[in-house]
Amino acid sequence: MMKNKIVILICAAFFQLSVSAQSLQWPVSTAETKPWTRWWWQGSAVNKTDISRLLKMYSDAGLGGVEITPIYGVKGEEPNFIQYLSAQWVDMLQHTLQQATANGMQVDMATGTGWPFGGPWISYEHACKQVISKNWTLQKGTAIPDKIAATQQPFIKGTSTTPPKLEAVKDPVESNINLQQLAIDQVKFAKPLPLITLMAYPANASPIDITALVKADGSIDWVAPTDDCKVYALFLGWHGKLVERAAPGGEGNAIDHFSKPAIDTYFSKFDAAFAGKDISALRGFFNDSYEVDDARGQANWTPRLLDEFAQRKGYRLENYLPALFGKADANSNARVLFDYREVIAELILENFTQPWVAWAKKNGAIVRNQSHGSPGNTMDLYAAVDIPETEGTELLRFKFATSTAHVAGKKLAAAEAATWLDDHFVSTLGGVKKAIDQYFIGGVNHIVYHGTNYSPASAGWPGWMFYAAVHFNQNNPFWQQFPALNKYVERSQSFLQAGSIDNDVLVYYPFADAQMEHGRDLLKHYDAMRPEFNGTRFAHISEWMQAKGYGFDFISDKQLQQVSVRNGVLHTGGTSYKTILLPGNQYIPLASMQQLLQLVSQGAKLLVYHAMPNDVPGLANYDANAAALKQLLSGIQWKENGAVKTAQHGNGSISMSANEQHLLDAAGFQREALVDMGLQFIRRNYNGSKVYFICNAKDSAVDAWVPLNVVAAAVGIYNPMTGETGLAQTKRNSNGHLLVHLQLPAAGSLFVQVGAVNAATKYPLYQTIAKPVAIGKTWAVSFDDRFPNAPAATTVSSLTSWSEWGNAFTYYSGVATYRSSFARPAGNAKWYRLNLGKVGESANVWINGKKAGTVLGPDYTLIVDAAWLKPTNSIQIEVSNSMANQMILLEKNGVPWKKFYNTNFPAKLAENRGADGLFTPIKWMPKPSGLLSEVTLTALQKL
Repeated sequence: MMKNKIVILICAAFFQLSVSAQSLQWPVSTAETKPWTRWWWQGSAVNKTDISRLLKMYSDAGLGGVEITPIYGVKGEEPNFIQYLSAQWVDMLQHTLQQATANGMQVDMATGTGWPFGGPWISYEHACKQVISKNWTLQKGTAIPDKIAATQQPFIKGTSTTPPKLEAVKDPVESNINLQQLAIDQVKFAKPLPLITLMAYPANASPIDITALVKADGSIDWVAPTDDCKVYALFLGWHGKLVERAAPGGEGNAIDHFSKPAIDTYFSKFDAAFAGKDISALRGFFNDSYEVDDARGQANWTPRLLDEFAQRKGYRLENYLPALFGKADANSNARVLFDYREVIAELILENFTQPWVAWAKKNGAIVRNQSHGSPGNTMDLYAAVDIPETEGTELLRFKFATSTAHVAGKKLAAAEAATWLDDHFVSTLGGVKKAIDQYFIGGVNHIVYHGTNYSPASAGWPGWMFYAAVHFNQNNPFWQQFPALNKYVERSQSFLQAGSIDNDVLVYYPFADAQMEHGRDLLKHYDAMRPEFNGTRFAHISEWMQAKGYGFDFISDKQLQQVSVRNGVLHTGGTSYKTILLPGNQYIPLASMQQLLQLVSQGAKLLVYHAMPNDVPGLANYDANAAALKQLLSGIQWKENGAVKTAQHGNGSISMSANEQHLLDAAGFQREALVDMGLQFIRRNYNGSKVYFICNAKDSAVDAWVPLNVVAAAVGIYNPMTGETGLAQTKRNSNGHLLVHLQLPAAGSLFVQVGAVNAATKYPLYQTIAKPVAIGKTWAVSFDDRFPNAPAATTVSSLTSWSEWGNAFTYYSGVATYRSSFARPAGNAKWYRLNLGKVGESANVWINGKKAGTVLGPDYTLIVDAAWLKPTNSIQIEVSNSMANQMILLEKNGVPWKKFYNTNFPAKLAENRGADGLFTPIKWMPKPSGLLSEVTLTALQKL
């Protein structure tokens, strides 16, 4: 192979007959290249027989691993509940590890039940805290008119449709034996709160700590020394957040994420449970997103905060309480608030994430973490773990996790995939694939479906289910086509996990700008671009580069300190980049600007959007830091150069412009123009070559010469849906860059290798040479009786939704097999396009007893080799609809399938909520099911 070999991934949403090309090799597949799933253990009511049965089923479907997450139980199964971390529970874990290994799978487990970390062994001492403040303004000689005391206001919030009554709950909460039934999300009991500090702020004088003067009954003998003397009291409150959706034995207080003693206490329970047990086959421990403050108030304090603050910032926070609460001048307010927030961010990293990673390593396991949603710097939190994990639907949201993996050289970047694509029971595998492709474009290469319920054989249909859609379980009819989707993911991730990212630009993450802004509450929580970066230049330039076809990653202040430069190339420890871009941020820590200019002096390129940052954040050491920043910036000698200002700095250069295109052009970057065709891409380095993943995200097909920003010769294409490979048709444009002829259906994809390849065949491109011919005049249709209420077999001459064929068919959810025969079309065509037309929802196809492929939608076509055809041919189409129709019938008949503690099946859409607030499909009309239009063959010839 030549050194400049290029590999390109392009996503294809259709299945067809495969052609072997031995010289084009897919990377090796492993359990990690296969998709995984979150495995909900409801009530931990599991048994070894069903664990073994289900893991074999999951393996056969193409899953590479499961993540065990114990969750709330199923009503009526209470005798089978297993207490979390009990000897019996650990025995089930060990059996799972043994059976997974036997099936070639791996296992992660959530480090707790539900989310966030917590449980009945977490007392008030180690539970999450919040600060409560009181303040007074006094005139000279007057006393504080109140006792220095505060009482926690009672509050309770549940997650079921019948809210619990506070009077029915005992204090402390862990002493209640019926927490599954109570389903409490947050609870506060009326009780006196301990005083943290009492500070006086005389006008034009130094603050006075008067905490020691407070008597046991809250009274104080003290009068204000000046007019307009402000007094602030801080009290330590209990936030009251409990473990959400907890499993039996896991209900209780959420931990204080800023306290090292709290996390040590939390892990002590696991240490005791695992003592003497072999869990060496466990790959890793998992943590869901922060989700402490999705409740009333914030967990914004920890008992050692004042001392931690003084140690880290060099001044006492209690001397600036008016500024902390936004009551001083605007500048002081912002700077003190920044310092407070930065200390909190450091504490969650140093007292939660890093100790968790160390503890997991001690147990021979890695850590997979969703850092988003926390008040910390999510990129630094992602960087501290082995596998950063994202979720959601926004490309730029994914980038915070995936950028961290790229910059740090982590092999895997995961995603909690397809959590809520649609409401219950109507999501399709075609829709799942489109969502997965967006994760791939965003840099994810380790898909974890959300999720699959453990459901024993005795549960019947529809079985046990989690409250979020999509339902990736064996009772869903689409399970018949699920292996094809999983094979697609496996092939794709075999490339996406190999090599390293090939992005040009590092975009500086302006965390300080957001932290300096006053918000609704003391803390901000960082999840994605929105809402914290709405309307910022950082958001704009990132969105613009994504749309225009530039490859980039984000980088944090802490990560920036690890960057080096050699021969003008930036090296991060994980990969290399061509430039760093400052996104128009106002603030920058002094150390970051020093590092940037040091890199430039050593030969790096720095791009500046709009303007250089002109200030340092925070109050700590402000005067010295601000002066040093000013001195650094004054050393830059700018030259006007049209729309771009430039400056030489040592061996490197700085370019600055308010025009995005001019700025990127100044760096000499050429974008990937394929985005102008409605295609999306991500690019990777692989064995000295480059790898593109290109998606047709449009609703229409693309048949065109696609430009790639490379100069190369031969091209080999890989189809991750079918495994098919072959040489592509190529030419060069006027710039000498490569054009590849690609045919991509709606939501379609492929892999392409550019270089010296010796495939035995060309990758097929087709053109139509005749009109479509309808096949199958009559269809014999049978129904799979593994699904409830399967109707008797029938024969139809017109293909319409089976839900329209009469009462016996209306509410059937399952698999129908259509059989027919057809004559070979006239003519000498060597290839045909089989078009199933409209399908509800996915299908497997056989022709003359041979598997022709699987179609997931939105494209329902396959390519058929005419050599397969005889004068008279048989066709068999196995169609799976959704679960929706049978669920409508269950609801109409009052069958109690919603029987879960805690969150008991909420709806995504308001129109699908019943009078009880829960999801109901009772107003739905039956969904279109089966083959919905005529099936055709169209003669083709290869280009």
